[in-house]
Amino acid sequence: MMAAQKMTDPAQQRRQRLTGIALICGTVLFFACLDTTAKYLNHYVDTVEVVWARYTGGFLLALLISNPVSRPALMTTRRPWLQIGRSVLLLGSTIFNFLALRWLQLDQTTSIMFSTPFLVAIMSGPVLGEWVGWRRWCAIGVGFAGVLLVARPGFGGIHPAALLSVLSVICYAFYLISTRLLARTDSSDTTLFYSNLVGVVMMSIIVPFIWSTPHDPLVIGLMVLSGALGSIGHYLLIIAHRLAPPSVLAPFLYTQLIWVIALGFLVFGDLPNQWTLAGAVVVVASGLYLLHREHVLGRQTVTDSLIE
Repeated sequence: MMAAQKMTDPAQQRRQRLTGIALICGTVLFFACLDTTAKYLNHYVDTVEVVWARYTGGFLLALLISNPVSRPALMTTRRPWLQIGRSVLLLGSTIFNFLALRWLQLDQTTSIMFSTPFLVAIMSGPVLGEWVGWRRWCAIGVGFAGVLLVARPGFGGIHPAALLSVLSVICYAFYLISTRLLARTDSSDTTLFYSNLVGVVMMSIIVPFIWSTPHDPLVIGLMVLSGALGSIGHYLLIIAHRLAPPSVLAPFLYTQLIWVIALGFLVFGDLPNQWTLAGAVVVVASGLYLLHREHVLGRQTVTDSLIE
């Protein structure tokens, strides 16, 4: 009986990993649709309204699904200030990204956002005690060169709004670091709840000063949809990481570039130029190498522990 159970465990793990991969592919599709929706809405309402709609819709959807009234433990956190700070970082990343989408193509902002793992690797040493070796430093340098290929500062490159994408990346990298810290004390549901709560509270304070009531049913529908796209995407992301390790899932995050290129062409008639494609290839290759090094170091750690 025990032997049969052991034989089925690898098959079950394989199914879980495949399910996690499918969910992460769905996640990036939802995020690509969210960016497309935000870029479209930027032509009709203020960006602050777009961000407010994204967080308000996400918060209402989370209330329906999580129901903190019947689950008060959902709002209990051992590190409230870190939860608030993390949520503010995510909000800042969203604002900068949506602002950048006013002037940049979807593939350009996405390519720059792919540099996030490099910043996370740099900060993991001093913050998490996960220091970076020389091989990964080389990959970080190459990845940064890829971002420069996309932005081409000082060489008649893309719009200066690329700096907004860089600010979005910085906020998002700190957000990921704080998420790792919170994972040690708080549940994923609690962290997701605070992300939407802080976002909707802060944006609700600002939005009355710039509010312009939309009358187009399509615009109103897309504002509602943006909240659902963001929340469902993050929800799938959480489930995927429960089923498979990050080293298995992370390479599939790069499939988002395929979706944003397709959506950018279908909705806005945009096509990536050769510099964006070249930079994206360099960034993705560097990111995949970083993931490879994480996998190698992880196997070495396991082997050493078995020897001891």
